[in-house]
Amino acid sequence: MSDQIMIRMFGGFSLFVNNECFDQVIAKSKKGMSLLQYLILKNNAVILNYKLIEVLWPNEESTNPENALKTLISRFRAILNTCSPGLGNCIAASRGGYHFQLLPGMTVDLFEFEDLAKTIENQPELNEGTNELYQQIITLYTGDLLAGNDQDDWVISRSVMLHGQYMKMVYAYLTLLKKAERYEEIIQNCRFALETDPFDERLHLELMQALVKTNRNNEALMQYKHVTNMHFRYLGVKPPEGIQEFYKQIIQAGDTLDMNIDAIREELKEYGDVHGAFECEYAVFREIYNMQMRNLERLGSTMYIAMIMITSIDGEPLSPLKLDEIMKGLSDVLKAHLRKGDTITHFSPSQYAMLLPTVSMDSGHMVMERVKRFFYQKFPNSNVMFSYRIGPLSSNINTMKKQMENEQGKNAARLTAMEKRVSMPTDENN
Repeated sequence: MSDQIMIRMFGGFSLFVNNECFDQVIAKSKKGMSLLQYLILKNNAVILNYKLIEVLWPNEESTNPENALKTLISRFRAILNTCSPGLGNCIAASRGGYHFQLLPGMTVDLFEFEDLAKTIENQPELNEGTNELYQQIITLYTGDLLAGNDQDDWVISRSVMLHGQYMKMVYAYLTLLKKAERYEEIIQNCRFALETDPFDERLHLELMQALVKTNRNNEALMQYKHVTNMHFRYLGVKPPEGIQEFYKQIIQAGDTLDMNIDAIREELKEYGDVHGAFECEYAVFREIYNMQMRNLERLGSTMYIAMIMITSIDGEPLSPLKLDEIMKGLSDVLKAHLRKGDTITHFSPSQYAMLLPTVSMDSGHMVMERVKRFFYQKFPNSNVMFSYRIGPLSSNINTMKKQMENEQGKNAARLTAMEKRVSMPTDENN
């Protein structure tokens, strides 16, 4: 067989003959494709007929399963032969079963990946040879095993194992690149690997660290905001603790200031006509919180903390897009109608936390009611509920969050007796 055959298993299943894709041709027989995929995963092992019947026709009864298997293989071999003469021979009969046979001129990305993984295992240093091997591995792994196909058990277990093996090699490669201080390559490879695993904490941290090392602090900050928004939108949680903590390194990175008070004052001051509350990432909010706690202990004064929760009136979860729109609008309201000395942060996908200095409990409630009024003016027909809690700064944020969730459950029970359409709902906890 003179044709060059490429079979791709990562990121989906594809067959190329002389760089021409034949996916639509082989897709005429889905069970034939499943048979070929299963045999490839078992490599040279002979799979007995009864096992193939169990895999291809699970929970199905047939009067003559052996004949059905032979008919399937005969027809699928014929389909493969239309792609390239003799290609059907890759499904070879042997001792009461079948196995996959690697033909001359044929490559399978899975086999190449596994061979490279064995070659590069436990490489102690980075040189031209090992660097090229790592690059080949990263290029080969274009996605999870047979991604997009119906995921049978025999696919899922192997896919998880291969993904873990790939990430282990990526981490090892990044470690060697860090030792060599090759930060541009770290950035490039992290971004490539994140296309495969966009929520991997270590990849995001390595990428942000490399961006800071190359004085691209703004890009590091953009990456932080991207991963934060991604966790809020798709997982409904804050990013991992390590990523939150790294935010402080990003904002502290930069050129050394001249030891001159005027230069430092100029560097630190806010630019433009600044109005309203100060919004910051949660990592900075927590530091401000701790600083205020120390001041309160020293001065013997008090400060209040408030939390706002946005939920739907009918108790159903808000769609990510709608929640994102509502929370951005709430941010605008808070910054416009709170004071300069107030600090706010997006605490969770549906919550904002804020520090309110120089208020009492009564005046704090007045502030929150004013914010609530402006919120409903901005979203008059949004079918959402604005709930809040306010308490002394010594209260624990997470305790307040649980109290709000319990209160929300009570509110939902009360609302079952109310009409669905209300313009500005009230809640007893306010």
